[in-house]
Amino acid sequence: MEAVAAALAGRDSGYRALLDRHRAGVFRYVRGYTGDDSEALDLTQDCFIAAFAALRRYDPTRPFRPWLMRIAVNKCHDWSRRRAVRRMFAWAQPLDAALDIADSAADPEAALASAREISRIQAAIAALPVTLREPLLLCTIEGMPQDEAAAVLGISRKAVETRIYRAREKLSLVLEG
Repeated sequence: MEAVAAALAGRDSGYRALLDRHRAGVFRYVRGYTGDDSEALDLTQDCFIAAFAALRRYDPTRPFRPWLMRIAVNKCHDWSRRRAVRRMFAWAQPLDAALDIADSAADPEAALASAREISRIQAAIAALPVTLREPLLLCTIEGMPQDEAAAVLGISRKAVETRIYRAREKLSLVLEG
């Protein structure tokens, strides 16, 4: 891949080409995982920082996109762990201290009808169990082939197919109900 070779040679054009080519896909995946645009932007930046720092370890005989998406999956897992720890500490505080914790949920009254629906869908996707959310985001939102998603997630193609089916079933129950 020319862009990787250029980046490894220290040329900004290589980094820029990789960023331009893959930024939107990584952002969509991460936003689907977190359900929050601001968190997704931060995590997307973290993904590219990590990818560029590890670029020398990338195997150019393999496709770049699955390698980068594996980094995104790992960053999302890290984010989930940090969030769980923060949630635990938030509960450990006295109730009065919790009043100062900002609510990151969007104000649905201020959003347009279509924005509310998008938020509702994003929230439903973010509420899915990780094992269902990851293949759904990679294949349905990112358009990644199931074989490629299976390689990224370290599971079989059939497991990806089954998990997408189950994720869609859960989403239809939540969104219709």
